Amino acid sequence: MQLYVVPTPVGNLEDITLRALRVLQEVDLILAEDTRTSGFLLKHYQIEKPLRAYHQHNEHAIVQSLVEQMKKGTTMALLSDAGTPGISDPGFLLVREAIAAGIPVICLPGPTAFVPALVCSGLPMHRFCFEGFLPVKKGRTQLLQQLSKETSTFILYESPHRLLKTMQDLIHHLGENRRCCVSREISKKFEEHLRGTLHEVFTQLQQKEIRGEYVLVIEGNQHPEKPATDEHIAHD
Repeated sequence: MQLYVVPTPVGNLEDITLRALRVLQEVDLILAEDTRTSGFLLKHYQIEKPLRAYHQHNEHAIVQSLVEQMKKGTTMALLSDAGTPGISDPGFLLVREAIAAGIPVICLPGPTAFVPALVCSGLPMHRFCFEGFLPVKKGRTQLLQQLSKETSTFILYESPHRLLKTMQDLIHHLGENRRCCVSREISKKFEEHLRGTLHEVFTQLQQKEIRGEYVLVIEGNQHPEKPATDEHIAHD
């Protein structure tokens, strides 16, 4: 009876740990955000275990049955598509319910995209906050206004089709001169980090093909007493 939370590579398959491979070989059942993605990883390392889908669309419906199964002695490993489950991915609900049921939960250390992006940004990292994905609509403006006053470095995730819009919103609320680093393809062959002001990086991105998942690392407000809004970029 145990739940293992197992981080998986965010890009390079060599980033998985020896301990993670051992755990995946020993558990009774592997829960995967996408069974195709996790299946590829497991096949690469010649791990053959029962695989069950666990994602944001079914987690509420199946979480209690999974907990009951673990209470009867089943040991499970939880995987997301990449990185550490629960970090902007499904995982929190199952971990919470397992703990409430007295099931031991162990999270293995391992890959997560925002740590290498933060370290490579060149921005202060002694204090930082992680916000994950911004709300698409409701609450978006309010959160951006709060982040404009944040004095520590903060980190966002963003999808390719919303990246430019998010950069525009950041310029509007934070000002075009706030320093940032936008990273993509972390740990892969074409890993890239664009550094500069929000305006400079936005200009670079407009000239590139926007593909892959992005990590945005943004300098905290060094002058919180002054308004940061810049009106050069239209905001809708």
